Amino acid sequence: MRTDNGARFGSNGESGLTGLSVWWIKLGIKPERIVPGKPQQNGRHERMHRTLKQETASSPAMNRRAQQERFDQFRREYNEEGPHEALGQKPPGRYYRASTREYPERLRDIEYPVDWEVRRVAPAGQIGWWGDYVFVAHALQGERVGLEPIEERRWRVWFSFYEIGVLDAEKLAIRRPEGRAWASPDLAPQ
Repeated sequence: MRTDNGARFGSNGESGLTGLSVWWIKLGIKPERIVPGKPQQNGRHERMHRTLKQETASSPAMNRRAQQERFDQFRREYNEEGPHEALGQKPPGRYYRASTREYPERLRDIEYPVDWEVRRVAPAGQIGWWGDYVFVAHALQGERVGLEPIEERRWRVWFSFYEIGVLDAEKLAIRRPEGRAWASPDLAPQ
C-alpha cells in the first residue's frame, strides 16, 4: 500500500512502523511510503485529493450532515459516472471487483525460518539481546521479530516480510536499510 509519510502511515523511528502499518503487514499488505516532500511520487492520489477538495470543501457545507452529503455525491460521481483517462474514459466502478481474500477472524503469530533468532518485542519496544536490550519499535510491542544472521555480530531484523534494518551487536543498535519496504522472498505474502 503506497502512502505518504503522515503520522498514521510512518514513524520517524528507524523501523518507520506505526500501529497501522504493523496491522497491514500482519494482513500480508506491504507498506510502501513515498520520499518525504515528494508528493509527485503519489501523483494520482494527490490529484484525486485536489479534485475532492475542489468539489466538496472549497467552501465547506453548513453542517456535518450536509458536508457528508457532498462527499457521498462526489464518491458516486467519481466512481460511477466520471470518465477517467487512465481507464479509457470509463468510470472506476466498471472495473471494481470485491476482494476474494477472506478477512481473518484472528491474526496468527508470524513464523520465521528455524535458523533465525526470534525475539518478542517488550512493551518498551525493545528486545533482549545477549544480556542487554536493543530498541526495535514501539509499534511492535508484543510482536515477534526474526533475526537473520548475515555476518559475524550482525543480523537482518524482520517483522514478517518487512525488513526493519540491520542489528549491529557491538553498537546494540538497529539501522534502517537503504530505501524502505523491502520484502524477503522467503517470507513475502502470496
